Amino acid sequence: MGTNNQITATALITGIGLIGLVACGTDSGTGENSDGGSKKTVTLVTHDSFAASKSVLNSFEKQTGYKVRVLKNGDAGQAVNQAVLSKGNPQGDVFFGVDNTLLSRALDNGIFAPYRAKGLSDVRDDVQLDKGKNRVTPVDTGDICVNYDKKYFADKKLAPPASLADLAKPQYKNLLVTENAATSSPGLGFLLASTAQYGDSGWQGYWRKLKDNGVKVVDGWEQAYNEEFSGSAGGKKAGGDRPLVVSYASSPPVEVLYADPKPKQAPTGVASGTCFRQIEFAGLLDGAANEKGGKALIDFLVGKEFQQDMPLKMFVNPVTEGVQVPELYRKYDGTAKNPKTVPPKKIADNREAWVKSWTSLVVK
Repeated sequence: MGTNNQITATALITGIGLIGLVACGTDSGTGENSDGGSKKTVTLVTHDSFAASKSVLNSFEKQTGYKVRVLKNGDAGQAVNQAVLSKGNPQGDVFFGVDNTLLSRALDNGIFAPYRAKGLSDVRDDVQLDKGKNRVTPVDTGDICVNYDKKYFADKKLAPPASLADLAKPQYKNLLVTENAATSSPGLGFLLASTAQYGDSGWQGYWRKLKDNGVKVVDGWEQAYNEEFSGSAGGKKAGGDRPLVVSYASSPPVEVLYADPKPKQAPTGVASGTCFRQIEFAGLLDGAANEKGGKALIDFLVGKEFQQDMPLKMFVNPVTEGVQVPELYRKYDGTAKNPKTVPPKKIADNREAWVKSWTSLVVK
C-alpha cells in the first residue's frame, strides 16, 4: 500500500542506500546465516511498504529469542521477481507481500517450502487460497477502489460515481486518473476489477469507453494520488485537478489520520462498486538458513498482536478471526463491502495477455 508516510520512509531508505533493519536486543547465537547474521536472527524479505510497530517486533523477539531483520526489495512485483531469481539461495527466511495477482508466479517457481502456521485455523477461510498445500499463509487484505473528492462533487451538485459503469458516463468525462496496469499494483487491480465485472469478452470494450471518456493514465500510485488527485492533501498541494483516482478503501481513513487539525468527515470517499480485493501472503523461503526462526515468524504474522498492529501501519485489514479493525476504519469505511475478485489461476493464465492488450488499447 502506498501512503504518504510510507513513501517518505521509503524515499529515505532508498536515498541513503540502506536495508531496513528492525528490532534490537542481544544476539547470542553462534551459527551463521547466508546473509552473515546469526541463527538468532530471522530475515524477513518484503516490499517497501512493509511497516510494523517497533514494540510489536520487540514482543516477537522477547517471545522467541529471534531478532527480526527486514530486507526491503522494492515494490511487490520487484520483490517477488527477486525472490524468484534467488530461488534455492534465498536472501532471507520468510517472504511477505506476494498478493493474489502475483501468487501464481511465486508458486509456479517453487520459492516456498510448505509450512502450516500455528493459528491458521483462526484465519478466515475465504482468504486461504493455498489451502491444503500451505506453501503460503494469508496475512492481510486490502481493497483497491476509486476514491472521489467530496468537495468537488458537492460544489458541482453532482453525485459521485458508484460503479464501474458510472465512470464511463458523460458526466464524469475527464475526471478519472488511474495507474498504469503494467507498472503499478493498484493499476493492475483496477484492470482486474474490470475483467471480473465485464468478463473475457467485455472488458476491452469497457476500457475503450473509459478512454473515450478521458481517463488519464500515469505510471504509479504516488503520482496519481499525490499529484493528480484533487481530493488528497498531497494532490491539493500539487494542484491536482482530477477528482477521481484509483487508490484504496483505506485512503479516506488515512486522510483523516494525518490531517492537522483532524476533520469531522473524511475529505474523500470510495465508489463502492469499483473495488477489487488484494490478499497478501507470507511463506517460508525454500532453503532458508533459519527455518525454525522463519516458522516462528510466520506464526507471529497471523497472531493477534501483529494483526492488530497492521491496519494503522500498513493500512490493510486483518485476516485472523476476532481481530477488529480500528475505529477509524469503521467510521470512514476503510473496508469494501463487496469487492470483486478473480481466481488466482485465471489471473495466472491471463495476466500477461490482459496487460498487453490493455496497454495497446489504452496507452499506445
